[in-house]
Amino acid sequence: MTTSPRLTILMPCLNEAETIAACIRKAQSFLAASGLSGEILIADNGSTDASVEIAETAGARVVRVAEKGYGGALLGGIRAARGEWIIMGDADDSYDFSALGPFVEALAQGADLVMGNRFAGGIRPGAMPFLHQYLGNPLLSGLARLFFHSDIRDFHCGLRGFRRDAILALDLHTTGMEFASEMIVKATLRGLTIREVPTILYPDGRTRPPHLRTWRDGWRHLRFLLLYSPRWLFFYPGLAMTAVGILLSAFLLPGPRTFANITLDINTLMYACLLTIVGIQAVLFSLFTYVFGANSGMLSRDTLTEKFIERIGLEKGILLGAGAILLGFASSLGALSYWSQNQFGNIDPTHSMRLVIPGAVLFAVGFQILFASFFIGILNTKFK
Repeated sequence: MTTSPRLTILMPCLNEAETIAACIRKAQSFLAASGLSGEILIADNGSTDASVEIAETAGARVVRVAEKGYGGALLGGIRAARGEWIIMGDADDSYDFSALGPFVEALAQGADLVMGNRFAGGIRPGAMPFLHQYLGNPLLSGLARLFFHSDIRDFHCGLRGFRRDAILALDLHTTGMEFASEMIVKATLRGLTIREVPTILYPDGRTRPPHLRTWRDGWRHLRFLLLYSPRWLFFYPGLAMTAVGILLSAFLLPGPRTFANITLDINTLMYACLLTIVGIQAVLFSLFTYVFGANSGMLSRDTLTEKFIERIGLEKGILLGAGAILLGFASSLGALSYWSQNQFGNIDPTHSMRLVIPGAVLFAVGFQILFASFFIGILNTKFK
C-alpha cells in the first residue's frame, strides 16, 4: 500500500464481528484485481464485540470515531481517509465489495459522486423489508427527486463512491441515517457531477437486528428533505391555503350560500379568512427560510426568489403592509358606521361580521407583511 492511496474503501462499523472479515476479504480481492493503490478503512463507532480486533487482523486500518450515529461514523472515516476517492458501504455483507468496478470507472470519468442503485441492480429475496422496498425508499426517493430536481432513483443506497475533497467541501454535519440524504441533496444543490450505477443488495449476514429503525429514521430523512426545501415546506402549501381562503372568502362575502340543505355563512367565512392568514404566514416563512439559508450557504440561490425580494424591498413591503392596515381600518369604520345606524344596540351579525372579519384579516395581514419586510431586511443586513 502506498503512502497516498488512490482509493479508500470505507466501512462504518458498530458490532459487526459476524461479517466484517468477509467484507474486508472482498474489498482486498477487488484492490488486488483492479491494480489500484488502496486502503481498507474501518470507522468504528464504539463496538463492544471483537469487530476491531477482527478488522485489524484481516489487514484493515481502524479509526475510532467518538461521534455516535451512522453519519457520525462516516464523517469521521471520510476525514481520516487517505485516498483521493472513497467508496463507502455497510460492513454487514449486504454489498459485494469485490464488484466495485462501475464505481471506480465512473469516478475515473470525472464523477464527483457515484450512487449505487439497488432497484436497478437487484434486491435479493430477504435483503430489504417489504415496507422499505415498496413504500419507504420509493416514497422518500420520489420526494427528494421532486424537491431537488434530482435524477437519482435510490437516495438511500449505502454503497456509493465519491471524491474525498468534493464531499468534504459540502460541510456535511448530520450524524444519523439522514446523512445519506444530506450528501445527495447538498451535492445536487452545489452542482456536483452525480452518476448512478446498478448494484446488488444481498441479505446481510448478521444474526442480530439491523441498526436501522424504520419509522424513526424514515422521519429523520423526511425532516431533512423538508428543512432543505422551503418551497415545499412553506411556499406551496401556503400559496394553496391563501388561494383557497381568498376564493372562499370572496364567495361568501356578499351573503350566505345554500347548497341543498347546507348553508354556508359567517362561520365558514371566518375559517376561510383564517386559512388566508395562515397561508400568507407560510409564504412569508418560505422567504425567511430562503434568505437565511441562501446567506448562510445552506441553500443555493434562486434567481426568481432573489428578484422578487429585491423588487419588493423594505420600503415597498412597508407600503404594502401599511396599505392593508388602512383597508382594514376602512372596513372597521364601515362596521362602526353600521353599528351607529342602529344606535349602538343589537345588530345583525350576518351583516356586521362581513365587515368586521375582512377588516381583522387585513389588519393581521398588513402587520404580517410590515414586520416581515423589516425581518427580511435584518436577515439580509446581518450577512452582508
